[in-house]
Amino acid sequence: MNGRQVFSLAAALIVLACGLVTVAEQFPDAPGPDGIRKGGTLFEEQSAPPLADPVNAQGKRVRAYPEQPPTIPHTIRDYQIDKNVNRCLECHNRIQTGVSGAPMISITHFMDRDFQVLADVAPRRYFCLQCHVPQTNAQPPVGNSFKDVDILLRNRKQQSAQ
Repeated sequence: MNGRQVFSLAAALIVLACGLVTVAEQFPDAPGPDGIRKGGTLFEEQSAPPLADPVNAQGKRVRAYPEQPPTIPHTIRDYQIDKNVNRCLECHNRIQTGVSGAPMISITHFMDRDFQVLADVAPRRYFCLQCHVPQTNAQPPVGNSFKDVDILLRNRKQQSAQ
């Protein structure tokens, strides 16, 4: 960018900022659109709802769809998962499962993107919380009418039998 382009960009940003300030002054209490969290105004910040307590479940959970990553049946609050440490692997890594009693992570987690088997967890599978999530007793913020394909097929079979 040359000096003239930088100046033009800076001037445009200043004009835009002034315009936003003018709108905010004209409509200070305009109601905001209700999203998942209800209420508030366009220029008001509301605090987030408190975190729900995790559910500590025993045994395996039924999955909602094929290939769904298993959910985490215990609390993970204060677990360190970063590029240097992965607290999940202290129990779920292949060599630890005999001691911890935790299920071993899937063999697919030891494969690179070319499906070559590695000696340790693949870097792309290292950050567990990208796919696996803990469960809570929180009420869902929106309704859900999801039906498993097995239920849909069973209902269709029952309807055709009648």
